[in-house]
Amino acid sequence: MTPALGLAALSALTTAQRPLVDPRELRSRVLHIGLGAFQRAHQAVYTEAATAAAGVGWGIAGVAPGSAATVEGLRAQDNLYSVTDLAPDGASTRVVAAFTEALRLQPDADRVRALFTSDDLTTVTLTITEKGYHRRGDTGGLDLTSAAIAEDLARTADDRSAHTVVGALAAGLVARYRAGGAPIDIVSCDNMTANGAATARAVREFLTASSFADRDAVLAWSQTSVGFPNTVVDRIVPTTTDDDRTAVAAALGVTDRIPVVGEPYRQWVLEDSFAAPRPAWELAGAGFVDDVAPYQLMKLRMLNGSHSAMAYLGLAAGCRTVADVLSTSWGEKLVRGLAAEVAPTLPGALDVPAYTDALVARFSNPSMRDQLRRIGCDGSLKVGERWFGVLRRLGASGAPVLTLALAGWVNATRPAADGGQWFGTTDPAGTALAENWRDADDPVAVVAALLRTAGADDLAGDAELVRTVAALLPAVQAGRIDLP
Repeated sequence: MTPALGLAALSALTTAQRPLVDPRELRSRVLHIGLGAFQRAHQAVYTEAATAAAGVGWGIAGVAPGSAATVEGLRAQDNLYSVTDLAPDGASTRVVAAFTEALRLQPDADRVRALFTSDDLTTVTLTITEKGYHRRGDTGGLDLTSAAIAEDLARTADDRSAHTVVGALAAGLVARYRAGGAPIDIVSCDNMTANGAATARAVREFLTASSFADRDAVLAWSQTSVGFPNTVVDRIVPTTTDDDRTAVAAALGVTDRIPVVGEPYRQWVLEDSFAAPRPAWELAGAGFVDDVAPYQLMKLRMLNGSHSAMAYLGLAAGCRTVADVLSTSWGEKLVRGLAAEVAPTLPGALDVPAYTDALVARFSNPSMRDQLRRIGCDGSLKVGERWFGVLRRLGASGAPVLTLALAGWVNATRPAADGGQWFGTTDPAGTALAENWRDADDPVAVVAALLRTAGADDLAGDAELVRTVAALLPAVQAGRIDLP
């Protein structure tokens, strides 16, 4: 039987397979909420490398808002796990030592709050997806009508533990203020425009609506002592499969319960506006700039925008993965066509042609098996960030590829016989999206209703766009991807 990954197993690994640091020398100086595969293949890797380069033990206390599987896996493996780089010419696997402890948001709420009061802890990072912020689609502010947010606000009257991440962040800041108010940074690593500013707004609006006795003092303190830098993150991290687990066990000679796989490429750009000490991520290749907006806009509209377009049109055409789409006669044309439409909406200093070429190469990587169904989830939250700004500026006539992609999303929201969405994707607005299809005989009305549900009342009122999308639906539903 293959031995389990853990501290005792490290000596049997090759030098190249071992962690960059001694995990026993790490301290919980970073709190990360959202223990998904992306964070473990991205920020955790950067943090381990920064620790190795700087010689300072920046360990991560990882917190899972929901599922216990990763927490249990980390605990069983002495907080170790493996990362496999899926290069076109082969895979390489090594063990990462970045975590000091693994927690669950609600069962371990006391420990999470205690960490917020620790002098060691200076940085909080987040990968909770767009829906974790409970933002309104129309204003971008905190959705105070959300049942989960309302319940957490009620809990602030007697300082009970929060169930949402936004509520937990607000409670953590209150606890830190009461413990002396040492500076701290909250770093969103989710794919949202101005993600730091969006996080700051959600947390401060929660505090404003809360019943914390000292909320006004905490809000004033947060203006100078809590940093919310904007960031851009990039690495394609597909869902780990059983085949991946088997390959990892063969490569390492040990069993890893929670391995992650990803493309070799990675990028992290951060706004240099921190309020507290932080890991030396620049020593691991991260970039610190005055303004991340140009990088963020290019990544959201080109990489993430292409991802969503490939997901909905690829699923309609019977594809399963990103690489499947790029192997079709229209896949590369889709990516390049979308990039050409997006380019005029980006700052002029960016090298769009080089970025486009890199995207095509990354998407074509045959070692990657990034599932379109996964990418297509939470579409009502994603397409607004990725597509609507371009469509508002260019309209249907100026952005025919993006308009076709929008028809792909509309098609994917169709309710299936099992009550879910047509291709098995999920969406927090799934019920409302399905309701929009009650009048399916009037596709124009359906398209307009779906756009309103996604928070785009203005686009719903764009008669040319709505009619064009409705006219494209029959071909998309038939699996025909007719690019202009």
